[in-house]
Amino acid sequence: MKKSQFSEEQIVRILQEAASGQKSQSQLCREHGISENTFYTWKRKYGGLQSQDVRRLKELEQENSQLKRLLAERDLEVDAVRSLLRKNGWALPNGHRERGF
Repeated sequence: MKKSQFSEEQIVRILQEAASGQKSQSQLCREHGISENTFYTWKRKYGGLQSQDVRRLKELEQENSQLKRLLAERDLEVDAVRSLLRKNGWALPNGHRERGF
């Protein structure tokens, strides 16, 4: 995904400027060089947030990504151990059946 040239704080400031009603959305889009579609995408994602909320959202998204990565690594390790156990003729202990996804 392409990195935005605007930080989350800048996006929030632009949205707050639009909410103040001093300038039209079209005028703000022209001033900042963004399309109206981009503006509405930002509004949907960041509308009603303050700068500290955006920072917290970003932290949570990073933490979520890290946890997903750790879970995927753990699942790969578990699958490798199960494969080895099956290959060597060992039965899986009761209660540790394979997941049926």
